[in-house]
Amino acid sequence: MESEKKIPITLITGYLGSGKTSLLLHLIDKANRKLAILVNEFGELGIDGEIIQGKNIQMKELAGGCVCCSMTGELELAIKEILEKVKPEWIVIETTGVAEPGAIAGDIEENLPEIRLDAIVTMVDSAAMIKFPHLGHTGREQIELADIIIMNKIDIVSIKELQHVEKRLRELNPDSIIAKAIRGKIPPQFMFGLNKVHKVVKHDTHEIEEEHFSHETEKIFQKDKFIKFLSFLPKEVYRAKGFVRCKDNKTYLFSFVAGRHDMEEFENKDKSEFVFIGKDVLGQKEKILKKLEKIII
Repeated sequence: MESEKKIPITLITGYLGSGKTSLLLHLIDKANRKLAILVNEFGELGIDGEIIQGKNIQMKELAGGCVCCSMTGELELAIKEILEKVKPEWIVIETTGVAEPGAIAGDIEENLPEIRLDAIVTMVDSAAMIKFPHLGHTGREQIELADIIIMNKIDIVSIKELQHVEKRLRELNPDSIIAKAIRGKIPPQFMFGLNKVHKVVKHDTHEIEEEHFSHETEKIFQKDKFIKFLSFLPKEVYRAKGFVRCKDNKTYLFSFVAGRHDMEEFENKDKSEFVFIGKDVLGQKEKILKKLEKIII
């Protein structure tokens, strides 16, 4: 068949902080095939790209915009470059949390005849769906168009809450395969070989409600006070991530999503990098940066 000669693509989507990068790192570690990775970041700093590069992975980064709107041409060029230079068995795209997968699927089907979209995989933050049950247009589309839905972070919700989330997902997308995961860890073979047929969707450029800002500094922070800082971020901040250099001479990768946060040791860096994302978050920028200044040693 003609489609079997095309290079397959798996599209990983899901709202901000749902665990897409964790899933991607797991696939890189466990998948027994030559993968090419494209990462679309929301913000000026490529935090996710740095995490993946730290795993000695060759990849292409699309930073600073939404790949389903203003960056579709760049996506096409990046894929063509990968096909020419890397010659992968499979391509995996991790989109920004505000991307709408229908537009990307349509772009692939219409403009890239040498590849085929194998599956749309949507990560769902199970805890966030309990805390923030209202889904905006983008979050709903990510779920409705998924071939595979991964209910992530099941370790931080109750069995009753998990059942509630699964019921909601089934209502939104009764045909999708649903898997459950902790930190995105599912069998890699679950992700590849669906070979689904996807409808081309006409995409009108959507207005991104989320604002973001980034900050970099070479100064050192007090770890205990930084953890407290994360615990009291303004309600406007839905997502924050980055690297923080601390007094113990270590650099930590931190992640904040919907009121929860964690930190893990990372390779040493020469500066701290922060990205803050949320609705009306720019109005909180000055306050947030002043609080950061207070915990510098």
